[in-house]
Amino acid sequence: MAKQRNLSLTSRGLKYKLNIAFYLMSVLPLLVCIYLVSNYVLPNVGLKVDIAVAILISVFIALIGFCVIKEVFNRIVSVSTEAKRIVAGDINHKVEIGYKDEIGDLGEALNQLTQRIRGNMEELKGYSEKSTEIDLKIHKRILILSNLLQISSLISHGDKLENILKFTIEKSRALANSDAAYLFIKDEDSDTFSLKVKDGINSEHLLQLKLNRDDKVFNKLIETNHPLILDKENALTSDIKNTFYENFQLKSTLALPIHLRGNLIGILGIGNRSESILYGKDDRELLGLFTKQIAIAVENDILLQRLKELEIRDALTGLYNESFIRNRLEEEIKRAIIYRRPCAFILLNIDNFQRFHENFGLLQAEVTLKKVASSIRDSFTEVDRVARVSDNEFAVVLPERNKRQAQKLAEEIRKKIEFTFSKERDVFKRLTVSGGVSENPLDGVNAEELITKAKRALNFAKTQGKNRIGILL
Repeated sequence: MAKQRNLSLTSRGLKYKLNIAFYLMSVLPLLVCIYLVSNYVLPNVGLKVDIAVAILISVFIALIGFCVIKEVFNRIVSVSTEAKRIVAGDINHKVEIGYKDEIGDLGEALNQLTQRIRGNMEELKGYSEKSTEIDLKIHKRILILSNLLQISSLISHGDKLENILKFTIEKSRALANSDAAYLFIKDEDSDTFSLKVKDGINSEHLLQLKLNRDDKVFNKLIETNHPLILDKENALTSDIKNTFYENFQLKSTLALPIHLRGNLIGILGIGNRSESILYGKDDRELLGLFTKQIAIAVENDILLQRLKELEIRDALTGLYNESFIRNRLEEEIKRAIIYRRPCAFILLNIDNFQRFHENFGLLQAEVTLKKVASSIRDSFTEVDRVARVSDNEFAVVLPERNKRQAQKLAEEIRKKIEFTFSKERDVFKRLTVSGGVSENPLDGVNAEELITKAKRALNFAKTQGKNRIGILL
């Protein structure tokens, strides 16, 4: 068997085969010589058997040489075809290796190369998927940062708390890709949490919902400040789960507590109608960022309210502001009720002030407001309280005065202001005021009722031609 393998061409190299083919093909010149000898020499000498045998053997050997060359050429063409197929993009194709020679080694090298390319392609695909995932995370974080900056901007510009909370809830639902979002805020002087803002589908039913420490679903969150998670890996007992679905119409939820100075002030949650939702670390971190923004917004609103309460003077005129005059009127009404004494209220408004502002500008308008404020303040005693309650509107609280007395004082102020500005050469600078008067208890038993009645009387004076004091019976 070993001897046969040594004699076989299939186990030899390509160089050896080509050498054999060359040697075999070299017989052809010899055959030509034999042909010439047999045709031109032998007819004169006579045909010999050994010459004929030599010719036959030479022809046989030449045929073998041709077969060897053809076999080598076919294999080279085959490998070339396979290589073109791989170059065309079919990297999953494998070159068939017939024999272990140079062509076989070339085929094996191509197979190894394509295998390495496949490995690199799979690795690149993995990198591409990771890169896409990272890009998505970066994009999401940019969106989160952008929304947080918008919320911070709303807070810094002193926007209304209601608008800030609504914007925050909308963004928390959208970024968490949830069906609904809800925000409960703790009521003042109570352990009850009322719905403040909601967003998403099937959320109208939440408007009347209130939570407390006895609530089955949120009891643990309220008591221990731990997040409430209901998803495919965090199940609640069947009765709690059913209660949650009846109240929220949601099958999964993630809710986090909102803290302000160590105290629980609210609950922020997102939810979905599907039970197959899984809330991960990213969802908790995202919702946690929004709970911090809500806490900042609530604290900022509290500080603003306290600041307004502390500020009692109008910066431009030096008179009391609206907040002070309302509280003072409420106090005077309570005192008047206790001692059964009257308390009157006057509301004055500068006629056509908007037109004056447009014609003569802000600076002239401020000068005029100061002049009117000074005229009103100088017309009352220290017991009375004078305030600027809006752009061109003034109010006066008159303890121990009834409606008729207040009407008389208001009329005196009206004439005084009319006379003051009547000296102006420009007719559009000749300003006047209109007013309305109300009294406790005839027109109301609290500040809001007296202010409303005075506004109605003021509007009546405006409809009657302005520059007059209105009074309603």
